[in-house]
Amino acid sequence: MLMEGTTLTLPHDLNLIILCNKRIMLDILFKAVSATLKEFAQNPTRYKEGGKIGFTAILHTWDQKLRDHFHLHCVIPAGYLSNDGDRWIHSKKKFLFPVKALSRVFRGKFIEMLEEAFQHNDLIFPGEISDIGTNAGFRKLKKQVFSKEWVDYSKQPFGGPKQVLSYLSRYTHRVAISNNRILDMKNSTVTFSYRDRKNDNEKKLISLKANEFIRRFLLHALPKKLMRIRHSGFLANRCKKKDLLKCRKILEQDNIPEKQSNKSA
Repeated sequence: MLMEGTTLTLPHDLNLIILCNKRIMLDILFKAVSATLKEFAQNPTRYKEGGKIGFTAILHTWDQKLRDHFHLHCVIPAGYLSNDGDRWIHSKKKFLFPVKALSRVFRGKFIEMLEEAFQHNDLIFPGEISDIGTNAGFRKLKKQVFSKEWVDYSKQPFGGPKQVLSYLSRYTHRVAISNNRILDMKNSTVTFSYRDRKNDNEKKLISLKANEFIRRFLLHALPKKLMRIRHSGFLANRCKKKDLLKCRKILEQDNIPEKQSNKSA
């Protein structure tokens, strides 16, 4: 079963709102991504028939400089299970779904869910974002973020299970910064390395005052019990056992031992 990676990112205009409302805003992020991917899989105009997709979404909240950068990394099979559960529908394109269209639908669904939370008074807008908490301020924010192209990215299908596991391992158990990137701590200053994404991933150094380093690191503390890795569709816990068995039989992989299958999923 070929797999591909997709990253869906929120615009930085929303960062302060997210930081003040982490639990509800990050839940909206997961829900909007899930609803978007499921809608594309059910779109009969593009694929002639709809089906059931499965994917794993992993939350990341940082960039290389420890700044707030909210996005989901999704690992998705390059196909999906037919609605009748009897066939596997392979992707016929370079990517399972068109990236630009996926980005726009995701943007619409996220903003719709955000507005619903606003109308239900589920969000707080303290301090410097208090203006956004007014009807006029929220309308201005909506117009601002809707006018932008949200940055989404899809990686071509992986070559095999080892590549999938390698990709997942880079995201599932990382914290905002690893010890080996911290190069020096003296005179109340922390120096660490980072990759400059805008300059061909060139390795560079940055120095921050200790209080700023701690502030940035704490930006990425998550609310208690918030799940940062979630499985959806035919990989969801409530239906994984039945649906994965169907997928393996259709793809003639039903001889995979159960324990090995669970590790691969």
